[in-house]
Amino acid sequence: MNQKFNSDKNNIALIAICLANLMFSLEISSVPVILPTLEKVLNASLKDMQWIMNIYTIGCTTVLMAAGTLADRYGRKQVLIITTILFGVSSLICGLAQNVVLLVISRFFQGISGGAMLICQVAALSYQFQEGKERSRAFGAWGIILGIGLGFGPIIGGAILALLSWKWVFLVHFPIAILTAILIYGYVDESKDTNSKKIDLWGMITLSIAVFGLTYYITQGPDLGFTSPTALCLLGVTALSFMLFIGVEKTNPYPMFDLSVFKIRDFSGAILGSIGMNFSFWPFIIYLPIYFQSYLHYDVVAVGLSLLAYTLPTLVIPPFAEYLSARYRSGIVIPLGLFVIGLGFILMKYGCSIENASWLTMLPGSLLAGIGLGLTNTPVTNTTTGSVSANRSGMASGIDMSARLITLAINIALMAFILVNGIFYYLNTSLSGTIDRKTLYAIAEKAAIGNFSSLNQQYPQLKITDSASSILHLALAHGFEMVLLYGGFGVWILAFLSFILFNPGKPKNRL
Repeated sequence: MNQKFNSDKNNIALIAICLANLMFSLEISSVPVILPTLEKVLNASLKDMQWIMNIYTIGCTTVLMAAGTLADRYGRKQVLIITTILFGVSSLICGLAQNVVLLVISRFFQGISGGAMLICQVAALSYQFQEGKERSRAFGAWGIILGIGLGFGPIIGGAILALLSWKWVFLVHFPIAILTAILIYGYVDESKDTNSKKIDLWGMITLSIAVFGLTYYITQGPDLGFTSPTALCLLGVTALSFMLFIGVEKTNPYPMFDLSVFKIRDFSGAILGSIGMNFSFWPFIIYLPIYFQSYLHYDVVAVGLSLLAYTLPTLVIPPFAEYLSARYRSGIVIPLGLFVIGLGFILMKYGCSIENASWLTMLPGSLLAGIGLGLTNTPVTNTTTGSVSANRSGMASGIDMSARLITLAINIALMAFILVNGIFYYLNTSLSGTIDRKTLYAIAEKAAIGNFSSLNQQYPQLKITDSASSILHLALAHGFEMVLLYGGFGVWILAFLSFILFNPGKPKNRL
């Protein structure tokens, strides 16, 4: 009887933790589908949409490493309950937001609570399920739910938008969060670490300033002027903050990033895999809905279905990736996965550049990119934690997650910059001498979010006709081609560097 009670209790605890996991993952992949709608209802610009996505990842990065220490010190269950409730409240505020400023601020707190919630989930699972078979089942279920949230997020977000409104993409998390918190309170076991380390406060602050500063410089650079005194001062503060972060981590007896682990070739190769996945695949999911809606004129449901080809392979490929890793080593599989992502991006580039482009012309590249990410993700996680000693696996996992989020934030901004400048280059070539460059750049920013309807009113000198509208559509396609080339060739370079770092011919180091 007692054994059955413990089994039922653990099952409900697993459901609660998986619900928290589902909320976190859905918030990454369902929001991109509603961005074109936010542009219309909140009068958001391309920069606004970047910040709506970016501020979530920056918030996650800010708290990621500290959350584990706080959970160890004050109780993993207690901190998980608090962060789950905060996630629900911040999601509620996101859904009730009437302007971009409030939405961005609430998204930041949603990211902070989401990042802390993610770390606490892993810690709570590790304590609740300690026996080998039960532990494998629990983490397997948790991983499947993460994949479902990321894989089906676009279609779920599209369905919510079609049936209700964009607000419910956020609002739905509030009742789920309350239910999850109640289940955690009743069924998850509390655990603490009496030997928990001090929080690396200065490491958190300096790294957050560096990431935020670089993202802000890339995002606002066109308005500030990349070489203006304000922009250069911002860049200087960013560089100084990053150098201070390196100094703090080297001198702090309890650093959140133990930089010595980068001497381990397998660890460094796997971290390049983390960077590669978030260099192109995940940031591009922010812009792919814009292509489907604004260039191909699909409705939100069709957009969600089209995105499934991009995300679903990330759910079904990981078991095959584990088999390949066991047979051929992660040092082969991770660079291979990155190469396949790059190949997918190059195929998508050709798919969007041909006449009569559609989801079918994008399908081969989308599938390959998703397969590449599925090949890379699990081997990266296993290698980052497995290449260090057991007592350092939590720190290694934190570096892995931070590398992903930081790369994601920076490349969301970089892809937008490349998209706008690709459009601007095409317009400047096609309409040279008829409209000044400053106006053309403003038009390019509008075109980047598919906002063609307001251009005729705002820029009457453009005189939009069928011909000019065609030019704008071709310019949008050209911008996406540039982004896809950047994503493809960039991840290929990272695949090559990762392969060199793994260096299969030399013996492994282990600290």
